[in-house]
Amino acid sequence: MAIDLSTKIAIVTGGTKGIGRAIAESLVDAGASVAITARNQDEITKAVSQINRRSRGMAKGYVCDVRDYNQVKSLFADVGAVDILINNAGVGIFSSVESMSVEDFRTVLETNVFGVFYCCHEAIPLMKQRGGGYIINISSLAGANAHPQMAAYNASKFGLNGFSEALMQEVRHERIKVSYIMPGSVNTEFGGDEPSDQKSWQLQPNDVAEVVMELLSQPGRALASRIELRPSRPPKR
Repeated sequence: MAIDLSTKIAIVTGGTKGIGRAIAESLVDAGASVAITARNQDEITKAVSQINRRSRGMAKGYVCDVRDYNQVKSLFADVGAVDILINNAGVGIFSSVESMSVEDFRTVLETNVFGVFYCCHEAIPLMKQRGGGYIINISSLAGANAHPQMAAYNASKFGLNGFSEALMQEVRHERIKVSYIMPGSVNTEFGGDEPSDQKSWQLQPNDVAEVVMELLSQPGRALASRIELRPSRPPKR
């Protein structure tokens, strides 16, 4: 979908691979200036170099662990302005409640919920200064469907969905849109998985990126606040 974002500044957390990488590339292709974040400098350097070979916009990279509020504050201070925030950074650690460590549970919640709050908390004043903006949170169908061995992840995504719904109502009259996307199975490295041709039935990262671009292209009067995105032909059971 053709859209001109040449005047826009975007931040994509977890933007070096998978869904975040696909979204960052789509934003750059549309002309945006894009800040991507991750925790590993080598990954950031490689991703920024590859993304900047594309034609229109430009990417910069920032080391930021979204669990650390001070790092998030520094990120937004360094970027200085933002029109589009994609909260994509996420962690999936899958285990029974009995066997999951306290540290792992905390990591999932602090990344998937606290990190989104920190980023939104810093982004909203900057968006108000620019007359509006768009916050898109990458959630999961696990935010509406509970599964054994996924209690921590379910809790984080159920929480993220509720947070997104409330935030949408808080800032809509400030000309700030909030949407959340709930993908099903995506063919990425997330949660220790490996992309493969055998999983070609799964969604691809670009499928989610296309939804992001469609949201950004909608007229100001329209808001698709919640998107559920599923593989169209999963294996029969």
